[in-house]
Amino acid sequence: MISPQEVSVLAALEALRIPVERYEHPPLASAADAAPYWADIPAAHTKNLFLRNQKGTRHYLVIIELLKRADLRAVANQIGDGKLSFGSPERLMALLGVTPGSVSPFGLIYDTTREVRVCIDQDLKTADRISFHPNINTATLVLTFADFERFLASRGNAIQFVTV
Repeated sequence: MISPQEVSVLAALEALRIPVERYEHPPLASAADAAPYWADIPAAHTKNLFLRNQKGTRHYLVIIELLKRADLRAVANQIGDGKLSFGSPERLMALLGVTPGSVSPFGLIYDTTREVRVCIDQDLKTADRISFHPNINTATLVLTFADFERFLASRGNAIQFVTV
């Protein structure tokens, strides 16, 4: 069954004529939970971290390969910001319209002020296909990396590639 959150994502992708493959699964709250369900899906699988700077004046969506561990200090140094920490569930909902466990770049459809800056792990650039939750953790969408870049370009948020 397609959720209302997913309907909005699919509509945004359809408007851009971006084809996706859709996979349903039980709610997946973490990368560890996701691994068995994603094992047979041919794509680069990701985890998405919603972060803020120390003052809470800048917000970031950091997208990394599923099995990588994020060194937040190294990311902060590359983006030229101070200490980074996880944003609160309230900030996450206000800016990306999602709850913890469902963080996705597709939440950018709700960031009308383009406040969230996107940081993508450099290693993901070599992926042919990439996967994300459609703003709810009971499904996964797969699209080409080129189409993912088209989606990001359509949103207008600042984007930076980083080494994680």
